Amino acid sequence: MTDRVKRLKETYPPGTRLELLHMDDPYHPVPDGTKGTVKHVDDDGQLHMMWDNGRTLALIPGEDRFRKLTQAEIAQEQQLEGMECQTM
Repeated sequence: MTDRVKRLKETYPPGTRLELLHMDDPYHPVPDGTKGTVKHVDDDGQLHMMWDNGRTLALIPGEDRFRKLTQAEIAQEQQLEGMECQTM
């Protein structure tokens, strides 16, 4: 495992929440602004995702642009999920 891949695995462990800023996939990109959860980082350094819209396309650091959600954003998501469960 390269140092780059090791850093990616440390920075984006499974469960990390990300927001896609832009994906350079001319055929089937995930829409900008979509949020998702890291499933794992493979040995090539690709971040395998479970996107909130049901897609599973991996992110390629250096080609795709994305950011980690802040703790405040994650807390807000969890609060909204809790409210949705109460209304069901």
